[in-house]
Formats: sequence, C-alpha cells, structure tokens
Amino acid sequence: MEHNLAVGLDIGTTKIVAMIGRKNEYGKVEILGIGKSKSLGVHRGVVNNITQTIQSIQQAVQEAEVAADMKIMGVTVGIAGQHIRSLQHSDYITRSNSETVIDDNDIDRLINQVHKLVMLPGEEIIHVLPQEYKVDGQAEIKEPIGMYGGRLEANFHVVVGQVSSIRNIGRCVQSAGLNLEGITLEPLASANAVLSQEEKEAGVALIDIGGGTTDLAIFRDGIIRHTAVIPFGGNVITEDIKEGCSIIEKQAELLKIKFGSAWPGENKDNEIVSIPGLRGREPKEITLKNLSKIIHARVVEIVEQVYVEIKNYGHEEQKKKLIAGIVLTGGGSQLKHLKQLVEYITGMDTRIGYPNEHLAGDSDEDITSPLYATAVGLVLDGLKRQERKQIEQQHEKEIEEAEITEEEIKEKPVKERRSFLDKLTERVKDFLDNAE
Repeated sequence: MEHNLAVGLDIGTTKIVAMIGRKNEYGKVEILGIGKSKSLGVHRGVVNNITQTIQSIQQAVQEAEVAADMKIMGVTVGIAGQHIRSLQHSDYITRSNSETVIDDNDIDRLINQVHKLVMLPGEEIIHVLPQEYKVDGQAEIKEPIGMYGGRLEANFHVVVGQVSSIRNIGRCVQSAGLNLEGITLEPLASANAVLSQEEKEAGVALIDIGGGTTDLAIFRDGIIRHTAVIPFGGNVITEDIKEGCSIIEKQAELLKIKFGSAWPGENKDNEIVSIPGLRGREPKEITLKNLSKIIHARVVEIVEQVYVEIKNYGHEEQKKKLIAGIVLTGGGSQLKHLKQLVEYITGMDTRIGYPNEHLAGDSDEDITSPLYATAVGLVLDGLKRQERKQIEQQHEKEIEEAEITEEEIKEKPVKERRSFLDKLTERVKDFLDNAE
C-alpha cells in the first residue's frame, strides 16, 4: 500500500463501513473509495457472531477496493460497545534527580504507572489521557517537559474495556485477511472528524448516535475530558415502533427514516400513513402523531442518559462549562427535530456535525453524511499513525547513516510518544498469532 493511504473500518451494530482515504497536497483528506455492508454479527457495539462479522467485513472491504481500484492490506478499527467505561485517576512519580529537567521518559514512567492500576477481571486499559500536570505542587501545567521539579503528578482520564471484546474484533479483522494497524475508541474518532479545534478549546460534547450505542466525548481546553458509551441507539427506536405499531422491523425502520420526528407537536391528528399488511392481511393505518410519540419517548430517554454523563463531567461548574454546547452526529442524528429536542432538554446550543472538518472540499455529499463520522475519523487516525511511523523510520535512518555522538541525539526532536493503543494493538496481534 502507498505511504499516505489509510483505511478505516467501522464495525457498527447496523452497518460495517470500509473507507479508503489519502492526504492531498493541501493536507486535506480525499476519500478514494467506500464500501458498506449490513452488520449481522454485532449487538450493541460488541461482536456476538464471529463468522457473520467476518463475512460482512469482507463484503465492505471488497466494495471499497472496487470503488478505489486498489487492494486493502491494513485497517484502523474503532471500538465502542457497552463494555467501555471511563474513570478519573491521579498519580505521581518522585524523580531521583530534581537538578535535571523533566523529559519524555518521566512522562512515560508516570503513564506506565497508571497502566498498573488494578482493574476488574477481564478488563483492560485502552486509553490513558493526561488532563493536566502538577510539578512540585504547582497546578494547571499543560506541558511539564523542560521544567525542573522533584514530584510530577497528573490527573488522567482512563478508558477501560473488556479484553475479550477487543480480541474478538482483532480476530474478525485478521480472519477477514486484513492487518490490524490500529485500534481507536470510536467517540474519539468521530470527534476528530466532526469537531473544530475552536470547539474543543471552548468546551463541547460530541454525541454520536449509532445503531446500537450512543457514544459521548467531552472536550474542554483542547483536551478530552470525559468519554462514555450508552448502550442504546437508533435500533431501540425502531424496535419500539415495531412493537408499538405491530409491524415488521423493515417497515418500522422505513417509517422512522421517512416520517419520524422527535417532536410530537409537529404532526396534525389527521396525518396517516398506510402500511401494507403481511400476506393477505388488511393494511395498517398509523397516525404520524402516534409514531412521533413513540419516537419522542425513546429519544428523550437516550438524551437524558447522555445529559447525566455531561453533568457527571461537571458541566454545571463555571470552570468546566461547555461553551460550544453539543454536536450531534452518527446516523441517529438525522432524525427530524432532534436538534430542537436536545436543546430543549439540556438547554445547550446544539448543531448537527458533518465529518467534513478535514475532508477535501469537493468530497461527495454521501461521504460527508453524519452516518460516516466514525469511518472518516478512523481514516484520519490511520493517516496520523502512518505519519508517525514515517517520522520514526526517518529518524532511525538518520541515526544509522551518520554515526552521531550521544550529545547530538539528545538535541534531535524526540519522536512522538507511542500511544498505549499502539501497544495494545501489538498485544492483540501477538495474542492472535500465538492462539492460532
């Protein structure tokens, strides 16, 4: 595969999307090909049927390969699902020599210490995200590198998930004949695709309403502050319509997309949709008012759960206020009048997020649909990972070419720290290789 190409694989509850993208000369991302298939082996973001998931992945990948006319080797995969939880944790290290300045190694030591946290059985730390640092008791330090100090401490946002779920995803990707190049938390991927840097600075909550889960990511001062995965999404709305109107799922889904609204006041009492009955039965008549009442009840429940998480983060404190409000994305964000409902429940400014923040200007409208926010985010993540690799390889090559003295190596820019996820990806890979 070319260097500046990356493939995102979004394994969702409703659909699986493979997306191939590359950076153009202006630093924007062009999407070369996209493939999607119905996701049959995933429930609430967790794989529950390996064989079906493998088939769906292969189908999506093939479609993308045909569209872009190239072969896909490696992919960056997103993980979400009801097993993801996050916690806040503070930790510190005491430095042996406070005469030297704090460097990357100190921060690595501190981060590795957080990784030793004792988790529930079967859980694994996925991300450790430093919030702010303290050096010798001096608080609110964003970047401690280069400072003097004996005690370095930090608050961390720690994201935890189930090992088995992560390994199952790795297994599906590998069995579909692909290399697992990286794993990313889906709310983080969607956030990269949809949010602007200004919003992340001002404070914003990204709500990604998928089929099986609703993901939340909160940013403030440019740093991710809180993540959560709520185990409902658009599918439970469809389910409710199916039960409430006694119709089959396919019809319920179509009704939701075509006529559904999250705000019952909109529909007049006399607006009726007629649905063909099953083989030889009378057609059913459903009033749009009833339809939107059913949808409204469920959407309110989802939004309220998300709002509880936003309050947990501390939105009500002055210092933690989210000035940019809420951004809605994902397939579920296309529901009519959802924006108004969310504003009404939370009292926060809301917009619908389209993943065009980093895409080239002439991108297809299909691609910039909120449906593809996660996939676009995973492509961006894959591209970033490749750039890092290139810098590291370049760096190693330079060191090999010129036998430089120790002193000079120290002055060279330090390569970016490997995120824990890269290490996790390697561990999943090793596990899969040994398990064969």
